[in-house]
Amino acid sequence: MPANKYALLRYRIIDRSIRNKQRPFPSKEDLRTACEEALYGSDGEHISMSTIDKDIWAMRNEGELGFYAPIKFSKDHGGYYYEDPNYTISELPLNEEDLNAIKSAAETLFQFKDIPLFKQFDTAIEKILDRMKISASDDNKTDHDVLQFERGSDYKGSEFLGVLFSAAKNDQVVSFKYQKFNSDESSDVVFHPYLLKEYRSRWYAIGIDEAKDAFRTYSLDRMNNVRSNERAFSRLKTFSTASFFEHALGITVTGDKPQKVRLKFSEKLSPYIMSQPLHHSQKLVDGFTEEITIEIEVLITVELVTLILGFGDQVEVVAPNKLKESVKSALINSLKKYSN
Repeated sequence: MPANKYALLRYRIIDRSIRNKQRPFPSKEDLRTACEEALYGSDGEHISMSTIDKDIWAMRNEGELGFYAPIKFSKDHGGYYYEDPNYTISELPLNEEDLNAIKSAAETLFQFKDIPLFKQFDTAIEKILDRMKISASDDNKTDHDVLQFERGSDYKGSEFLGVLFSAAKNDQVVSFKYQKFNSDESSDVVFHPYLLKEYRSRWYAIGIDEAKDAFRTYSLDRMNNVRSNERAFSRLKTFSTASFFEHALGITVTGDKPQKVRLKFSEKLSPYIMSQPLHHSQKLVDGFTEEITIEIEVLITVELVTLILGFGDQVEVVAPNKLKESVKSALINSLKKYSN
């Protein structure tokens, strides 16, 4: 099985440790510590002894690596050494393309460094950037100088991502206080978190509300006092992220049946709609070069209405009539605000 990039980095650290003339015959713990400090710093244990065992075995035996490293263990010195003192893997597997791939991945993660959930990876990312000599202080441009995501680091409620992520991952019940918009009172919620989802710079938790015994979606920016009570819940095996949001445009999922929505777009907007579909169900039903009419099968939600209104006079709702009336009513009410 091909080694992942972080395993390849550990192999290089192990190779360097075994070849260190100043500290010959490193023990397994010495190798683990060297990998730990090189990749993650000294803020906690991230690499197990069993991982080092597997790394040594792979360096000795894994055919796809091509090392066949002559690693031996000296009982007299209590540590490892190379049977061939001139052996090294430093010229072997990580080519420039591999190094660039690690660099790009680390710098992509760097974009999320200010979000509390990802702060636990700060040291690891900085260590990798530093070891590869591509830190943010380098003179050469790095990916995060020329690659920018449509996001900010200031998410209200993002401080709850860590506890909700851990609870969802481990099927643990959480409780929190929830205050709806335009309400002065908050309610207590006992919740089984299934999924965390970001939509338009807000984070949402999707799961089962114990009191309602039904799936609900809660926005993190309206939560307070989020706690995991470490009580486990049984996740429904029928839940699937793909099917749950299959007919959703946005974050809202209702018990209604999806409807076939037909939208007619202007010649000006048509190329954008064809090159970036509104929904995976989108299909062209009329027009090819100028005005086009598309059909999508989705739930009728506030997100859908908001999306349509955002296109202004470049779109017309053809069907269904209920959606057409909702959009028409919103446009009339908007126009009234400018009547004076």
